[in-house]
Amino acid sequence: MSQEKPVQVIPASNALREKVGGRFNAIDPAAIAKAEAALQSLAGNFAQWLKDEVVKLDSARLRVKNEGQTVEAMEFLYLRCHDLKGLGTTYGFPIVTQFSSSLCKLIDDTEKRGHAPMMLIDAHINAIKAAVRNDIKTDEHDVGRALIAELEKSVAELGG
Repeated sequence: MSQEKPVQVIPASNALREKVGGRFNAIDPAAIAKAEAALQSLAGNFAQWLKDEVVKLDSARLRVKNEGQTVEAMEFLYLRCHDLKGLGTTYGFPIVTQFSSSLCKLIDDTEKRGHAPMMLIDAHINAIKAAVRNDIKTDEHDVGRALIAELEKSVAELGG
């Protein structure tokens, strides 16, 4: 006959809860209003900042064309694209985020970057430039919707 050992349950402490005062309240509405006001005060700069980011992306593409699809040049292109993926929506152009996300999928895998079709890379960057130039902000725009659908389809066909 086996003797059972007594079981002792030790509750885990919640150190984070203790450090922040024991509770998680809603965020202070005044803090939210202050942050929104700060963001709104910067909104006038968004168009120029977005254009600056597009210039950086285009420069990265030029580097790839000049140097070839080297590891360094493709990493530089990927980082510029990834920046736009994060900034497009913030700057009021969610479609730029979508185009950039699709391009990131295409060149995300470091092993496959060097073989990504340059024509498809160009198509993504040209779509981003066209969206910004023509003030196409969302995929609710007919041209934007058609472009993003075609680009995402092409990337998916390549396994991205």
